[in-house]
Amino acid sequence: MAKRPLFSMKEISRQAGLSLATIDRVVHQRDGVGIASSKRVHQAIKELKQQGDLSIMRGRKFTIDIVMEAPERFSELVRQALEAELPHLQPAQFRCRIHQSEYLAPKKIIAVLQNIGKRGSNGLILKVPDLVEIREAVDALATKNVPVVTLVTDIPLSKRIAYVGIDNQAAGQTAAYLVGSWLPKNPTSVLITVSSTGFSGEAERQSAFCNALLINASHLSPVIVSEGFGRDIETSLLVQTAIQKYPDLKAVYSIGGANHAVLHAFEKANRQCDVFIAHDLDTDNRVLLRQNKINAVLHHDLRADMRRCFLYVMQANGALTRNIDQGKSALQVITPLNIPDI
Repeated sequence: MAKRPLFSMKEISRQAGLSLATIDRVVHQRDGVGIASSKRVHQAIKELKQQGDLSIMRGRKFTIDIVMEAPERFSELVRQALEAELPHLQPAQFRCRIHQSEYLAPKKIIAVLQNIGKRGSNGLILKVPDLVEIREAVDALATKNVPVVTLVTDIPLSKRIAYVGIDNQAAGQTAAYLVGSWLPKNPTSVLITVSSTGFSGEAERQSAFCNALLINASHLSPVIVSEGFGRDIETSLLVQTAIQKYPDLKAVYSIGGANHAVLHAFEKANRQCDVFIAHDLDTDNRVLLRQNKINAVLHHDLRADMRRCFLYVMQANGALTRNIDQGKSALQVITPLNIPDI
């Protein structure tokens, strides 16, 4: 049975510039219509949907909360992406309240989420650890009609409405492929730095990386350090300890950041790092790429991510009727030879 159109035959006819009889045949999937006319009818329906969205959004104001536990490097990338995308979301208007810290204790995160629930919000964009008590706080927001979108790292068992970010498993596998391709075929230890095991996205990258090494490069042995929270001092101490313990440590897959500190730890120990794979094209990593101190950065378009986050929130608030792409962000491998300008 043909699906009932969202618009009347007359509306579609006016938009397409075709007769009512032609519209009727296309909508009800009857024969006797040329390919060009059929395409024009479907394009007219698409145009009507888009215009309807603009009409719904006109004058709408949304208050959005963004809660992130992340190093300032990454938070600044998110802010830049946010500022770049907001003008393109007009005629809807957004007011953003950002709650960010390099480390947020779980109790503090829960308190922030509870306060958001009390005062109300049109939506929440969330980058925090995947902990049981945080899941419960997200579920409580859902009961208060506050839609939650997770960014970069997911809370999959919660009642969040969507996850936006890269395929973290593919990222880990890609990093393993690069490390395995660039290192000699000799037994070697590879350092994996993780900011915190609480972040499901980082855990996915780590697991995928280790599994890929086991299958395709079993001569490489992963050495994992975590809980540096992407901060220089904590991360440097963890890396220094690992370097002393593993004399064959010659490569790094940096999931957790603080890459200047990681490299400084190698220099301090008078040890060479032959391959270094990082995440996110922040200011630090751009400099390190240009200096040829890291070999590749696994990057994704945060502007596109932020736009999708806002579209999900708008849809949850009834201001958007079209479908949103459910896929994950495309993964890009950036080397010193193809650093983008923006």
